[in-house]
Amino acid sequence: MTYDCSFLDSLDLDGDVSYEDSARANHAADWVAQEAGLGVTPDAVVWPKSTADVSAVMEAAHEHEVPVTPYAAGTSMEGNAVPLFKGISMDMTKMNDVLEVRPDDFQIDVEPGVMGNVIDETVGEHGMFFPPMPSSANISTIGGMIVNDAAGQKTVKYGEVADWVLELEVVLADGTVIETGSKAVKTSSGYNLKDLIIGSEGTLGIVTRATLELEGRPEQIRGGRAVFGSMDDAAEAVFDSVRSGVDVAKLELIDPLAGEMANDYFDTGLPDAAMIFVEFHANHNVEEEIEFFEAILEAHDVEQFEIAEEERMDELWAARDELAFAVQQYDPDLEPRHPGDVTVPISKYPDIIRYAKDRAAEHDILLPCFGHAGDGNVHYAALVDPDDEEMVAAADELYDDIVEQAIEWGGTATGEHGIGMGKRKFLELEHGAGGVQAMRAVKAALDPKDILNPGKMFPETEEEGVRMEMPTDD
Repeated sequence: MTYDCSFLDSLDLDGDVSYEDSARANHAADWVAQEAGLGVTPDAVVWPKSTADVSAVMEAAHEHEVPVTPYAAGTSMEGNAVPLFKGISMDMTKMNDVLEVRPDDFQIDVEPGVMGNVIDETVGEHGMFFPPMPSSANISTIGGMIVNDAAGQKTVKYGEVADWVLELEVVLADGTVIETGSKAVKTSSGYNLKDLIIGSEGTLGIVTRATLELEGRPEQIRGGRAVFGSMDDAAEAVFDSVRSGVDVAKLELIDPLAGEMANDYFDTGLPDAAMIFVEFHANHNVEEEIEFFEAILEAHDVEQFEIAEEERMDELWAARDELAFAVQQYDPDLEPRHPGDVTVPISKYPDIIRYAKDRAAEHDILLPCFGHAGDGNVHYAALVDPDDEEMVAAADELYDDIVEQAIEWGGTATGEHGIGMGKRKFLELEHGAGGVQAMRAVKAALDPKDILNPGKMFPETEEEGVRMEMPTDD
């Protein structure tokens, strides 16, 4: 089915509208969906330049019952921005202004299309930074981070994006503009609609402005790397460090296979071994925290531990920061099947690593594991020959097994990528039928015509009246 979006031409917009094939094709998929060939071409693309533009488009789309899928940098990992039911792709990247910095309040107001690195560059002039920024900050927007409730390497110390959002301006499905939260650091006033929007993946509303809380840059930043003889030793060291209360800002794990891939991609000279990458932030006594951490490492048979000089910090972290690209480029005959990002209680972190690697060995599948170990998050991707049906099926089974095991241990199917298209089937397993029913009730209340990013998040069931068939791209 296609939609007649010509009503857009009658709207008085500051932004742009396109029906051109090239513009529509560029908004058919996000990063992973494009790699998997899962794109769906929208009928029109809109680039709003103001909240008024977004409101006008949503009011008209609501009246005509045309689906609208928010789009930003297209770096999401679960098909979150794919316009499954065609209609309008609303590209927020032209709403990219930094509106105001208030250093005395440790706050910044931004539009949703601002790139993450721009925020840190802007507030860096005031000796501040935005702590929960994900590794993809230089290629992703703050709006995308908010609606996917992103997290990053510093989550172990500072928390996730949700913890640093104070206030949002949001356009609802019918064009209504609301403000949620406040510029105060706490509020007990009414329903917490702000946190309802965060992580909703564009299914409840479209963020048009955000007030973010900032942090002063620490005076002391030290980083290093530890090498272990086994993944068990490395994973147990992670658990012990968090349990013991080591004050780390980053605590990342890389398995030997991931280390090998990083070497191939960067020629960094890393050992093909289990490694922990760590960074400390402090204003005083950072050396004492490093000594505490080193003592824990020694209890887990660490083979090598180094703290890098400040000028080597970027080089040290490059191997971890670009691992997703290293995995993609490792073998021209193999492709990453589906990026996983399960998160478990920290006591189960060694167990989920062991489980993932053991199950991969049983299937004879390459499965690099790495991730934000300090908060129990592990990333993984099964490498498969896309033309080998048995191998692909085995990789899909492996992926499902890891997610289901993480949930069984009290974890989650997704620590930061979101549900999107790829994890819909796990929603009820994680939250129960009652929990999903409550989510559906919220969706129905705020978007009764199901026009905001339909087909995402919820496992479709005909009985509940959810759109069933993804239209063919004709």
